[in-house]
Amino acid sequence: MLVVPSMDEIKDGKLNFRNLPEVRIEDLLGREEIEINMEEIAGALSGKTVLVTGAAGSIGSEICRQLCSFGLKHLILFDCAETPMHNIRLELEEKFPDVKFSPIVGDVRMLARIESVFVRFLPQVVFHAAAYKHVPLMEENPCESIHTNVLGTRNVADLSLKYGAGKFVMISTDKAVNPTNVMGASKRLAEMYVQSLGSAIRKREYAGRTVFITTRFGNVLGSNGSVIPRFREQLAKGGPLTVTHPDIIRYFMTIPEACRLVLEAAFMGKGDEIFVFDMGTPVKIADLAKRMIQLAGLVPEKDIEIKYTGLRPGEKLFEELLATKENTLPTTNKKIYRAAVRKYIYREIAEAIDELVEVAASVDKMETVRLMKKLVPEFRSQQSEYQILDKEVV
Repeated sequence: MLVVPSMDEIKDGKLNFRNLPEVRIEDLLGREEIEINMEEIAGALSGKTVLVTGAAGSIGSEICRQLCSFGLKHLILFDCAETPMHNIRLELEEKFPDVKFSPIVGDVRMLARIESVFVRFLPQVVFHAAAYKHVPLMEENPCESIHTNVLGTRNVADLSLKYGAGKFVMISTDKAVNPTNVMGASKRLAEMYVQSLGSAIRKREYAGRTVFITTRFGNVLGSNGSVIPRFREQLAKGGPLTVTHPDIIRYFMTIPEACRLVLEAAFMGKGDEIFVFDMGTPVKIADLAKRMIQLAGLVPEKDIEIKYTGLRPGEKLFEELLATKENTLPTTNKKIYRAAVRKYIYREIAEAIDELVEVAASVDKMETVRLMKKLVPEFRSQQSEYQILDKEVV
């Protein structure tokens, strides 16, 4: 009764959908939010200069908000999205007037631009959240996925090493595990580069002191372009709520808890690890839609229809947090595990990515994806024009 619209909001026997109560993201989890002790992290970051790429995005901006509480020397925000960068700048100025931060507009694909940031600020810790993330869009634009997710990651990782950053933390995704789409495969390639570089440094094959960490998690509730904002819009219009398949499931966590785990993983890592987060039980998207309707005080299929539209290119019914040939080791945090993944030789990965970037620059979609499948043999396309290429991979 606390969330049901009042009688005044019901007109002619029909609900006024624009006045429906706001659904709290936390109510959709079906579990308690993950909380961690931030004191140790604050101590490790206090007085440091920290760079966040993709700082205007959903994850990057939340990392920035949390970093503002840790007594940083200087926070550097780097992103190519002008309006979101303007918005996060205004927010930080209002909420954290005593924090010194610099918003920088630029693209991680442009080596000279990102290098100018390293030269000017010499960041000691780098959180790399810049990436293209939407599966259907990247399926249609694989060459751009390579330029941003792979080349962009290499640029930031290489510069972190060159300019002596102590930590480089990459934000990855469960879609990188046994990828069925271009986006997931591009993130897997980025993981391979970062981990192999970190491993080469630890073996003293390359000089440097940067510790390279990768964090992998699933979908975040309420992120830009995700299912929850979409459902909210559809709910406000009176429906229907669109779901691609009745059995599709995803792992979910809120943006703040995902970022808290990223921060903790960053400071428990010793180098070249991939950390996986315990995201609880996967949730059916259809059940999520029903729960949103119910939390708005309505009845699914009576007041609001749920419509199934079919799987999109590259989309699979379920996501995995670990590949079949991988296992995990526990850490000091019961919600964070270390993935024991296959090792790669840095020199070979670097040469392969050079070739891939060159092919992507020719804007040859099919050849770009063909080479991606060669480098990531577990990449098997679903609902995609690239499925024809899977027959070529041995």
